Amino acid sequence: MTLKIGIIGCGGIANGKHMPALQKVEGAVMVAFCDIVPERAEKAKAEFGNESAAVYNDYKELLKDASIDVIHVCTPNISHAEISIAAMEAGKHVMCEKPMAKTTAEAQAMIDASKRTGKKLTIGYQNRFRADSAYLHTVCENNGLGEIYYARAKAIRRRAVPTWGVFLDEEAQGGGPLIDIGTHALDLTLWMMDNYKPKYAVGNAYHKLSGRKNAANAWGPWDPEKFTVEDSAIGFITMENGATIVLEASWALNTLDVGEARTVLCGTEGGADMEKGLRINGEEYGKTYEKHIGLDATGVDFYDGAGDDPAVAEAKQWIESIVNNTEPVVKPEQALVVTRILEAIYKSSETGMPVFFD
Repeated sequence: MTLKIGIIGCGGIANGKHMPALQKVEGAVMVAFCDIVPERAEKAKAEFGNESAAVYNDYKELLKDASIDVIHVCTPNISHAEISIAAMEAGKHVMCEKPMAKTTAEAQAMIDASKRTGKKLTIGYQNRFRADSAYLHTVCENNGLGEIYYARAKAIRRRAVPTWGVFLDEEAQGGGPLIDIGTHALDLTLWMMDNYKPKYAVGNAYHKLSGRKNAANAWGPWDPEKFTVEDSAIGFITMENGATIVLEASWALNTLDVGEARTVLCGTEGGADMEKGLRINGEEYGKTYEKHIGLDATGVDFYDGAGDDPAVAEAKQWIESIVNNTEPVVKPEQALVVTRILEAIYKSSETGMPVFFD
């Protein structure tokens, strides 16, 4: 079975993840490319399509092609919900890049559209498919850490502010590092805990370094006038069962304690972190222990696809879920909770008050 795929948004994430990964998946062929910048769509066709592939500047025109089975939404956050809903209503399954949407209401509307149309929907949290993530998830599934009651979700860069596209535009993106990379760390943490019932969240989004001119940065100095999102954010989430999560996200922060899409888990039977490789800790026979897990492909051979690049593994399971009519690994209901929590932290930062969930 061959699935025909349309790519909407041919910018950085499409070129860096989606299109190269899909190119390696048997049974997936990219037949349409859409971007508001014509040259980007043409370039994507030349690199990842074939002579018969179509190029569009308007996603609504692409969705009229009844032969297309799947849409990958790789646009700025502001249009995730609009395009995803339209695609499902046009009879397409949808892989939407993270975060699911700018707001909880938009994310819920996406889920409603999926249920209404019967089309599959998943969100691009490829860090679940890393070898360390896959191994640790199996440990957690088998109660290896016991009840996980404290966790740190970590997405900290010292000086790595993305200066291209609309990353610095609050209106287009909905936020900065919290919604951009903090979303990955929070998704990993909730997935490991298998806990999607938040009680309340409190936090602060900071604009402390964004106004600096000629600042040191991995991609060159940012423009303070265009930097309208936070440069860092810290959130504290209490779950209904009493578990707590500290979420840390930054693009620019004066710290040497850096790391992205990482989680630290503390349970009643043991703990785990991704600080120096994957480490499991606990106590046995009256003594503490620390295990360093080998993560070559054979070390996690219980997990099909763990030897792949995470983006390829993500794409493979997504296509297989459509072909075999199974649930994708990333369920939209899980991604909705991530969006709810991120939105609550932003609201808490604005009001100075905790935000309680119904």
